[in-house]
Amino acid sequence: MKIIKVFNNNVALTKDSNQTEMVVMGKGLAFQKKIGDQIDTEKIEKNFIAPSEGFAAKLSELLDEIPYEVMVLSKDIIDMATKELQTELSESLYLSLSDHIHFALIRLEDGLPIKNALLWEVKKFYKQEYQAATKALQMIEARTGIQLPEDEVASIALHFLNARQDSSGMEETLKMTQIFGDVTNIVKYHYGINFDEDSMNYSRFITHVRYFAYRMLRGELSDDQHGTLYEQVKQQYPESYACTKKVQAYLKPTYQMQMTKDELAYFMIHIHRVSYREKNI
Repeated sequence: MKIIKVFNNNVALTKDSNQTEMVVMGKGLAFQKKIGDQIDTEKIEKNFIAPSEGFAAKLSELLDEIPYEVMVLSKDIIDMATKELQTELSESLYLSLSDHIHFALIRLEDGLPIKNALLWEVKKFYKQEYQAATKALQMIEARTGIQLPEDEVASIALHFLNARQDSSGMEETLKMTQIFGDVTNIVKYHYGINFDEDSMNYSRFITHVRYFAYRMLRGELSDDQHGTLYEQVKQQYPESYACTKKVQAYLKPTYQMQMTKDELAYFMIHIHRVSYREKNI
């Protein structure tokens, strides 16, 4: 394994026999090393494939500011989250998570904790990511002795969401999360109910809202092909229709998106299911 770039005494960019570029980490691993030298593989504590050409430059810049211990901690958290979520996470998460954890520790030390406005939504709609992020905070406290606030659980969970291989970016993730929360609140306050979040109907409802928000933000809403279904459901579930119109009234000015009759019909069906069960328990 040959060195192609030395970041600092503990981190280097290498190339293996298959010409694969890999970031390797370990105490003193690159001390007094230069380009072309071989790495002592016994000193490698962590390693991962460099995802892009620009990754090395960004990592080099980050290492000027962030302690080695935080970088190692971030890699351990990513390894934990990969197992917990049973999915591959983008290697770019290493940069964003290291930077976030380092900044969060500094902010807390300076008495400047930041509130996460999406704490409730993340906790309710992304339970797996939230649980993994909770473990991440426990790992941070165990390594640093610093207990970060619960708001940071939501922030780290959002980083996990954004790093999923099928993710479409943090901005879209944040918008989708906001939509989940707002639509759920509209239904909750319209009917004056609290949801049983363990119920199958609630799970179906959230899945529909998530899929709808994803397609809406990508401009992939279905065409009106079931106008008859819309009229039928509208007549059969008038209360759900009234609630769905509130959802439509929220989405149109907020996201400049008009729901089709198909979407209105499916929303009415799911809203009826989730509200009927809660009102009749």
